[in-house]
Amino acid sequence: MVVTELGTKVDPAKDEIRYNNERLKREKMVYVLLNKPKDYITTTDDPQERRTVMELVAKATKERIYPVGRLDRNTTGLLLLTNDGNLADKLSHPKNSITKIYQVELNKALTQGDFNKIEFGLELEDGFIKPDDLSYVQGASKREVGIQIHSGKNRIVRRIFESLGYEVIKLDRVVYASLTKKDLPRGRWRYLEERELIQLKHLIK
Repeated sequence: MVVTELGTKVDPAKDEIRYNNERLKREKMVYVLLNKPKDYITTTDDPQERRTVMELVAKATKERIYPVGRLDRNTTGLLLLTNDGNLADKLSHPKNSITKIYQVELNKALTQGDFNKIEFGLELEDGFIKPDDLSYVQGASKREVGIQIHSGKNRIVRRIFESLGYEVIKLDRVVYASLTKKDLPRGRWRYLEERELIQLKHLIK
């Protein structure tokens, strides 16, 4: 039958849909978790021809997947890529307050005074920012701290420390939403497990 009316409902399980005599296939949803190394750009395409995260996941799927949010070129750690636009939008939306935990290495020890300032919250050029949690990394020098934050503002973790005169030497995202880097070496990717996907969707109801 030829469809001439907008909003005609089809059943993907039973109906075969063709356009210009070509069969249209429903896109398969793909969810890929990458442990991003340094020196890769979080974009699908770079005019300056720098290396992008898409090169690292090229063998994961034939579907077109996109990064959810972004990590700076020199930031490492967890990055989710998917073709599920609905999930990506919800994870990126500020109202869902998606948790991110970073391990930070600074150029010098973080003083107790500056630790307290960050913990109480700072006024940056684009508004007030207060982390959800802040701690020194156990067994390390006070140059290493863990910070939990749900803000999605650009370069927010680097800017927090830079505003107090510190330089961020290393920045690694170790937790994103309910996902962790467990058993995922730097530069490698894996598909999300069913239970991880369920947990993710549960966070953004």
